[in-house]
Amino acid sequence: MIQTLIILTIIFLGGIAGYLERSLSSNGAIAAVIVGAAVYFGFGLKGLLLLGIFFATSSTWSKYKSSAKKEMEEKLAKGATRDWRQVMANGGSSALISIIYYFQHDIVWLIGFIVCLASANSDTWASEIGALSKKKPLYIRTFKPIEKGTSGAISLLGTTAAIFGSMLIAVFGTWLFHLEIFHLIIIFLFGFLGNTIDTLLGAYYQQVYVCRRCGIETEKKVHCQTAAKRIKGFHLVDNDMVNFLSGFIAAILAMIVI
Repeated sequence: MIQTLIILTIIFLGGIAGYLERSLSSNGAIAAVIVGAAVYFGFGLKGLLLLGIFFATSSTWSKYKSSAKKEMEEKLAKGATRDWRQVMANGGSSALISIIYYFQHDIVWLIGFIVCLASANSDTWASEIGALSKKKPLYIRTFKPIEKGTSGAISLLGTTAAIFGSMLIAVFGTWLFHLEIFHLIIIFLFGFLGNTIDTLLGAYYQQVYVCRRCGIETEKKVHCQTAAKRIKGFHLVDNDMVNFLSGFIAAILAMIVI
């Protein structure tokens, strides 16, 4: 009981630290604490450590050369400071699986949990590191160069980062939970697949707006303090929904294979 209270206190302090460092908004910090608590009750300290690796590396890459990403942020709905929707988009499926695992200890849920984090890490690394590519990315619907920050765009640097992002979680997850090499391969492959699904959903289904004032295409519903006009995608499918679905789908597919 005392250990649980100590861990929950550390999780709470971690949320405050994220807020003070401007990695999380106030509601993002609350969401992070909820996700952390769910993961702890489901997978204990090992699960919490793996979640911490994801959040720490993602925040680091988000802030790395942030000045070079300023222009791109005009197109993106998210910034370096993550709110509750962005936290839940990346960690919500992991929290849900953690709660299920608490009641039903089965390795398929463990694999699903790690794949969720591998997918989120792969996608975050691809976005944050890929944005630093000197060349314009290619839009997967046309395979023609397009502006950085466009959902559905890929680059060699971003794809390489996605591979390493998934591999990092796969390696640490396999080591922490004493899994087999087969499990490592499955986690890595489906973690990277989650990033691929994210790219496809972003290209074909995610909503895109155009600013009524400056004319820029953006993921933001409000730009230049004016409601933007939706020109593409489905109404409910924003960047957060795409992030959640890509990780969740990848986890389900991995659990079916296992």
